[in-house]
Formats: sequence, C-alpha cells, structure tokens
Amino acid sequence: MSETRLRTIGLLGGMSWESTAHYYRAINQGVAARLGGLHSAELIIHSVDFAPIAEMQKAGRWDEAGALLGQAAKGLEQAGADILGLATNTMHMVAEQLTAQISIPFIHIADPTAAALLGDGYECVGLLGTSFTMEMGFYRDRLAASGLTVLVPDVDRTNLNGIIYEQLCKGIVCDDSRRIYIAAIERLAARGAQAVILGCTEIGMLIDDSVSPLPCYDTTELHSSALVDAALR
Repeated sequence: MSETRLRTIGLLGGMSWESTAHYYRAINQGVAARLGGLHSAELIIHSVDFAPIAEMQKAGRWDEAGALLGQAAKGLEQAGADILGLATNTMHMVAEQLTAQISIPFIHIADPTAAALLGDGYECVGLLGTSFTMEMGFYRDRLAASGLTVLVPDVDRTNLNGIIYEQLCKGIVCDDSRRIYIAAIERLAARGAQAVILGCTEIGMLIDDSVSPLPCYDTTELHSSALVDAALR
C-alpha cells in the first residue's frame, strides 16, 4: 500500500474554521484507515476570513462572494491541488462561479450525501442548515434531481439559523440549542421524513444519531469521505 499515489486535496475552508478543523481530522483519519501505517492526506488548505463572507451572504452579494472564492480555488489549483472540496454547504450557492475558475475535479457536497441516503433506501428526507441552504433552491434542487423528496422545517428557521452563526461557528455548543434542533427533527419526522441531513458543516457538533429522532447524515463526514475516495483513485 505504500506505493499508492495520493492525489493532493485542495480544501477551501474557514466557513467556519470550526468545521474546517473537523474536515482536516476526518480526511486524515480516512486516509490512515484506508492505507494504514503512518499515512496521512496530501492537503492544501486555504482558510478564508468568514466575517466578510457572512456579510456578503446577509446582503445577497453572492456574485462578490463567488468571485472571492473562485480566486481562492484558482490559487489552490495553482499551488498543486489535484481535486477541490469547498468545506461549507451554504457557499455551494456559488459552486458554478467557483468551478469556472478551475480545471481540476470539484467534489460537490450534496452528491455523496444524496448517494448515501439513496443507498440506504431513503426517499423522503429532512434538511437542516442555514436559512440560505434550507430556503434557496441551489441545494434542495440538486438533492431532488437525484430522486430525493426534501422537506425543510416549516417553523423556527430563524432560530435554527441563529444557532449556527451565533453559537456553532464560534465553537459554542448548548443543550438548549440541541433541544431546539431535536424538536425540529421531530416535526420533520411527523411530516414524513425518514432521515435528516445535517446540511451545515457545523451541525454535527450539536446533533448525531445518539440524540436524533431520525438517522443523521452528516455532510461534513460524507464530504470528507468522498474527498478521500477521490484522492485515492
């Protein structure tokens, strides 16, 4: 196995750095599990300052955010990345703008998520994430195109979004916030959801299968695993 060529992963993160740190750990653990010994990932990380990007999100300045991330993605390719992962769900809103700047493969976070759900036989799923991910079509439509029926919370979306930005992105994990998320999952289950997508890369800090009323599909873990797969092809 020592002769296996590792392709270099370019990871565009910082949105937030809390989840990017999780990516770094998960990708290296995945490579070590596959190759054994002292193997770890070939990784180049560009971690952006999230504050100005969060302001662009709030102001709807998606083209500006896309241009910024597109330049960062181009820089990762120029630095030697063979494949690219964008370590955030919400900013896949600008995935097309980003991929227009690169020639290396881009691993979209929604694709391994959909594949895992469909592989496990689920058809109707709940989606939790930022208000942008829950309410805008860029993410839900890609999941739907794969054959999934996607439900989003019909109440408390503002609270769910606030917990992400005001707590999880700052590394704050509160039991009261966990209860709010559990209640949201219970309501999704009552509407027919068979499983739930943790569609923000920080939500796994708060919710997992040990507390969730529905099976959880953590996009950070699934995306990291897909990046490892791509690196070992």
